[in-house]
Amino acid sequence: MDEFFASGRVADLLLGLMALEAALFGGYHRLTGRGPPLPGLLANLGAGACLLLALRAILTGVGWQVAALCLLGALILHLADLRARWRRS
Repeated sequence: MDEFFASGRVADLLLGLMALEAALFGGYHRLTGRGPPLPGLLANLGAGACLLLALRAILTGVGWQVAALCLLGALILHLADLRARWRRS
C-alpha cells in the first residue's frame, strides 16, 4: 500500500474515476437535459483534477514548480465554477 501512494498511482486511480464521473454525468445531461450544467461540472471536476495532479507531483517528487502550476490551475477552475454558480442564483 505504501508503494501505491508513493508512486502516485492513487492519484491516477482517482483521476480515472473522475473521468468516468464526467462521462456519466455528461451523457446523462446530454440524453435527458437534466443534471448539473456541463460548464460548471467540468470546471468543478477540472479543479479537483488539478488538485490531484498537484498531489501526484508531490508524491512522485517532480518538484514544487509543477505542483504550484497545478494549484494555480485548480484556483482558476474553482473561480470559474464559482462564477457559473453565482450567475445561476
